[in-house]
Amino acid sequence: MVGEIRTKRWNEPVEKADGTRIFVARYRPRYLRKGDEPWDERLVELAPSKELHAAWCGKRGQKPISFNEFTRRYRQEMGAQVPSIRGLAQRVLSCEIITLLCFCKDASRCHRTLLKSMVEQAEDSLAERLVMDSSSVEFHAGDVGS
Repeated sequence: MVGEIRTKRWNEPVEKADGTRIFVARYRPRYLRKGDEPWDERLVELAPSKELHAAWCGKRGQKPISFNEFTRRYRQEMGAQVPSIRGLAQRVLSCEIITLLCFCKDASRCHRTLLKSMVEQAEDSLAERLVMDSSSVEFHAGDVGS
């Protein structure tokens, strides 16, 4: 049995089916008091950088970048976060349910969906490695049952 990775907006109602809720946005909601967070963990390192967030939102007088450009740059930034992404993948392979949370209304144009895809790719890679490792184990008649 394998866990699952899901996505939601941070302020959607908490459900038991969410499992571990992980907030992956750069900034906290301003009006939310510490201790009232509807998430279990916060992994800021998996959020877009301040610069990429500003470029995506068109801040500092910039024209907003396209989602294709955002995707390219976010994936590039996440290259430095491979250990964290693999860590999430290992948790899912260990039967944990994880829900990634952020602010975006449209999940199809949000980094949490890109991150979910990266975790799933890492999950597939880790699962393949486990299968390969287990298939290379040799048993001898004298090893079992003695």
